[in-house]
Amino acid sequence: MRLLRVVLVGGLSASLALLCGCSDAEERGRAGSVPQVGFVTVEPVAVPIPVTLAGRTVAYETSEVRPQVSGIIRRRLFVEGSFVRAGQQLYELDDRLFRAAVRQAEANLASARATAEGAEALARRYKPLAEIEAIAEQDYTDAQAQAGVAQAAVAQAQAALETARINLRFTRVDAPISGRIGRSLVTNGALANANQAQPLAVIQRLDPIFVDMQQSSAELTSLRRALRDGDVAEGSTTARLQLEDGGTYGASGSVEFSEVAVDVSTGTVALRARFPNPEGVLLPGMFVTAVFDQAVQPGAFVVPQPAVQRDFNGSAFVYVVGRGNKALRRPVTTTNSQGNNWVITEGLRSGDRVITQTPTALRHDDEVRPVPQGAPQRIGAPASGSSAAARAD
Repeated sequence: MRLLRVVLVGGLSASLALLCGCSDAEERGRAGSVPQVGFVTVEPVAVPIPVTLAGRTVAYETSEVRPQVSGIIRRRLFVEGSFVRAGQQLYELDDRLFRAAVRQAEANLASARATAEGAEALARRYKPLAEIEAIAEQDYTDAQAQAGVAQAAVAQAQAALETARINLRFTRVDAPISGRIGRSLVTNGALANANQAQPLAVIQRLDPIFVDMQQSSAELTSLRRALRDGDVAEGSTTARLQLEDGGTYGASGSVEFSEVAVDVSTGTVALRARFPNPEGVLLPGMFVTAVFDQAVQPGAFVVPQPAVQRDFNGSAFVYVVGRGNKALRRPVTTTNSQGNNWVITEGLRSGDRVITQTPTALRHDDEVRPVPQGAPQRIGAPASGSSAAARAD
């Protein structure tokens, strides 16, 4: 009987110990079921609203070199593709006819001046004779008129001489602007005509250089309305370029102006930006992409993209850490993305703790254990009692 009592007492003690161990394990399980979530504390900031527009590069200045007079081209005096300066001689035309025209105009001017001197002298002699009525008054009047005609002939001869000299200078074809000159479209010995449609060559100034872009008139209308209502503020005119190969152009430029009319065929408005181009990396006609901050969104919140989730209808929402460490679902309004973040304009308040690292089964009003985003998850060592029991087993 004593042996049976010892066995029963020992079994009861083991059962109680087993029940206590299960109760402790369940309590630790319930404590471990609260999920750990990462969060960021958000504050309102002014967020730039970038716009990306496709564009094409355009030379800052373009000049088509054309002859002002007709003549045979004697020499080409530039290297194709080189840099030329304004006033540099590019072509030399045959000037023999123009030099002869200058000499003829000089002779005509000398003849007109001699005739004018004779007419003026005759008028001076007739004046005292007319006063004493030694000659008819009409003769003196005619002499004065002839002197005036002779002076007009002198002025005409001077203008003809100036024209001849200008035409002679035009036989020297100079560069009207500084820039990079292309290939020569004519050769030595070709006839240059003053009224020809084809230029002799084309000069383009490439530093600085323009970038012409097109933006939808609907986007501009929406932007102007937002600026008028105070929803956004004016942005910066500083622009950046992405090249055709995907690289980024080193220097930044500035947006110069937008066109005052809408293109009826495309429904877009033209914008123009200017960029420095000292090394000639940008060439006219290149396709580029311009990025600039057209407006600034004041009082917006920037949160990591994983924090924003979508309903079946496409509406956005986030979870925030509420009182008592409860996960609260909050609908938000997103406008655009900025790198790896979403820009939220409605639905958040200053100091909200937005959950960015959430378990898949998180629901509204669930209890969570919040830690700052990126904090390592702590995994504790097993309890000493459990280790001892394991060793006993």
